[in-house]
Amino acid sequence: MKFTESHEWVKVEGEQGTIGITQHAQRELGEIVYVELPEVGTVIKAGEEAAVLESTKAAADVYSPITGKVIEVNESLSDASEKVNFSPEQEGWIFKVELMNPKELDALMDSGAYKALIAQ
Repeated sequence: MKFTESHEWVKVEGEQGTIGITQHAQRELGEIVYVELPEVGTVIKAGEEAAVLESTKAAADVYSPITGKVIEVNESLSDASEKVNFSPEQEGWIFKVELMNPKELDALMDSGAYKALIAQ
């Protein structure tokens, strides 16, 4: 997994990247009650808003860590947004992209660098 300073993660398998928010982000947001998913087929650039999470505390944008074409969204979040609460880095994934520029991954943090960031 690779991480962003804005608390998104991406897990790359072959030409696909699965994207969601980190456990730290979920704790900061509180209970997620609604997820606005991106549209399949949309091309999202690294750093662009891709989804919106609404919690009992606030709404928060989810930014794509990498540039790619959305090939799948986690439809189950429409009826079960709580998956983001109890499993943000597994069952609560938000969307998948077909990678368009794999070199962008080099600019993201590994787990050690991310842990150091959130420990500050």
